[in-house]
Amino acid sequence: MVLGRRTDVLAANRLARALLVDWEALPARERNYARWVLLGDDARDLLLDWDVQARAVVENLRLDVGRDPHDRAAQELVTDLGHRSPEFRTWWAEHRVHQRTSGTKRFRHRIVGDLALDYETLTLPGDPDQTLFIYSSAPGSQAEQALRTLASWAAPAHPSPVAPQA
Repeated sequence: MVLGRRTDVLAANRLARALLVDWEALPARERNYARWVLLGDDARDLLLDWDVQARAVVENLRLDVGRDPHDRAAQELVTDLGHRSPEFRTWWAEHRVHQRTSGTKRFRHRIVGDLALDYETLTLPGDPDQTLFIYSSAPGSQAEQALRTLASWAAPAHPSPVAPQA
């Protein structure tokens, strides 16, 4: 999954959409990771440690907003989250800033059950406004099997034919 400024979801592969939410099915305004985590009931159900993950999103959003305090879209997002999420208001008022670049997220997925996935975030020096999120599991783990199951569930019913190579 690729996030841009203000945690806007710029791209997500099929497996990321099956794991989290089908970003493409959401209205453009709703394709925002912070908005989804803080306001979406499905995020609260999916993330086993929702409060830890949601606080991390707020702290990272504060870091992002601090890079360009005059970003009108960021101010609108902060205002909207402040009106709609009491947790956001509390955590935003603490003024904590932190960027998490790796760790583990625990999920309770409606299809594959409980799983813990490691994540890494990669921001390229040439484009600091885009961050690639990579989720992975240990080989042979229950989480790897869960991802394989989820990937097969999310696979298209009729895959596109592969063009012959010359």
